[in-house]
Amino acid sequence: MTQAALSNAATPLLDTDVLRTFVAIAECGSFTRAARQVFRTPSALSMQIKRLEETLGQALFVREARQVRLTPEGEVLLGYGRRLLSLNEEAVTQFLAPKVAGRLGFGTTDDVGSRILPGVLAQFARSHPAVQVDVVVGSSREMLARLDAGELDLVLVTAGNPGQEARGEIVHSEPLVWVGREGGVAAQRSPLPVALAHQGCAWRGMALEALNRAGISFRIAYTCEHCAGQEAAMLADLAVSPFPQSLVRPPLRRIDPDQLPALGEYQLTLVKRTGLNQAGETLVGHVMAAFRHY
Repeated sequence: MTQAALSNAATPLLDTDVLRTFVAIAECGSFTRAARQVFRTPSALSMQIKRLEETLGQALFVREARQVRLTPEGEVLLGYGRRLLSLNEEAVTQFLAPKVAGRLGFGTTDDVGSRILPGVLAQFARSHPAVQVDVVVGSSREMLARLDAGELDLVLVTAGNPGQEARGEIVHSEPLVWVGREGGVAAQRSPLPVALAHQGCAWRGMALEALNRAGISFRIAYTCEHCAGQEAAMLADLAVSPFPQSLVRPPLRRIDPDQLPALGEYQLTLVKRTGLNQAGETLVGHVMAAFRHY
């Protein structure tokens, strides 16, 4: 027998069914809850994990009175397990799933694209490789108009824009905060220089209402349809701007909440056209899952 054959014979293979059990227990934090999820008894799950621990020569869970938690070795395996299960699903789908073709039009505002699109599009491409996705970036008003005109199939827009009716499903909510450059002086200037989107943007309305309510003197120093323009003004320390908390990255920083008035929460809404096909519903699912883990 060759050295390669000996090496292969000595390396155990991880069973997909056992990995699915392991991931379920890790995510549920309980053998009992995981057992209901995978339709087995807790004792059957316990035996599977015992064999898996013996195979790997490592304890994977710390068993406590009311829950179980991963050991450091279990945390490492969880990452591998999720990737292996995903790859297994991808391989099976490639051969068994119907070959869906066509195109989908997906509209989004520019603040969303950098956050979830790479992962969402990668997942969708694995399950629907023959479907062309046309991504359009623009204002919420423009995206909704193009959806209603039949040019787009689903759109992610900011909720609460002036004159915009409530539509779709809210998929994300987070604080809108005042942001400026780290070590900058724009926030100390009077009147306060602010960089805002054009009229009709919820961020603009929330910022102006907060400043007026607090009686703070300000001037609109810069306007731009896209948040990249506001970011440029902040990076140059020429203005401060309302920005989603999750988008704040060095050298930008959140301004002390005691220095400027609170802005409140901003929300993203997913709106889809009537009669969206199966491929479109799959893309919707990926988008919603991305925000649940964001």
